[in-house]
Amino acid sequence: MSEHTAGAKAAALPDTKTILLGVTSGLGAALCWALGFVATRHGLKVGFTPVDLLMHRFLWSGIVFIPLVLRAGLKDLGGIGWRRGMALMVLGGPVMSLISYTGFMFVPLGHGSVIQPSCATLGGLFLAVVLLKESISLSRVAGAVAIVAGLAVIGSESIGHMGSSAVMGDLIFVTTGLMFAGFATLVRYWRVSAFSVATVISVLSLSLLPLYAASGGLARDAAIGLNENALQAVAQGILAGPAAMYLFALSIQQLGVARAAVFPATVPVLTLLLGWLLIGEPPTTLQAAGLVTVLAGFYLAQRQS
Repeated sequence: MSEHTAGAKAAALPDTKTILLGVTSGLGAALCWALGFVATRHGLKVGFTPVDLLMHRFLWSGIVFIPLVLRAGLKDLGGIGWRRGMALMVLGGPVMSLISYTGFMFVPLGHGSVIQPSCATLGGLFLAVVLLKESISLSRVAGAVAIVAGLAVIGSESIGHMGSSAVMGDLIFVTTGLMFAGFATLVRYWRVSAFSVATVISVLSLSLLPLYAASGGLARDAAIGLNENALQAVAQGILAGPAAMYLFALSIQQLGVARAAVFPATVPVLTLLLGWLLIGEPPTTLQAAGLVTVLAGFYLAQRQS
């Protein structure tokens, strides 16, 4: 091997510091998303409604991002455009979040935290083939089959042990997972910046605040107490939103898309573990079995060959 070739290969490989930063950022993003799931379940238990959690999710980031959106230009939403901005707001913003929060009123943490990311992966694979015209490898087909099998295991718990309301909760998370898949696919298809999309969605969501205040939402929040509201403001408005987005973007920058794609697959495991440790919701045997099967599917689905 020539010295020039060896030098080129060495330059192409990320150094240890870069890898460490990328891995730390990716795991940090997954941890932030997992904490958001756990905080949602906890918030519903202490008296927040899905709409209250929605307010915490978008209000604080919306206020912070107003100057950025104004600077980029409201006329065309910083280059995204109003038509595209509204579509992304429905699929990946407050509409999807509200539906997702509602799902946790019907099923345990172990269902939503596994079903939603799994269906996002399945929907993403399908849309990548249909809309983006990407080829799909045999490994990814096998991964999709494994994910479906894992979802069937978890769904069997709802059908056999929890009743029709739990089945509805599972279907809610199927819906939100597919909505997020559509959101992610359109972001890629339209070639818009993920950060720009996040700032625009957060600012547009502020338009819902007057309606929320008029419905008595602020008084309801005040009755629950400062500590619980502060917890949701941090968990929803910072960790599960801007912090997770920034850390995941940094991970992609340091490691590349293929390597960084591993970290969202760790969200279900982290969510179940944190749910057990922080709010006392241990996974059932069926949930654990379904999770293991889904993780195998995630691994296969993310392989390139």
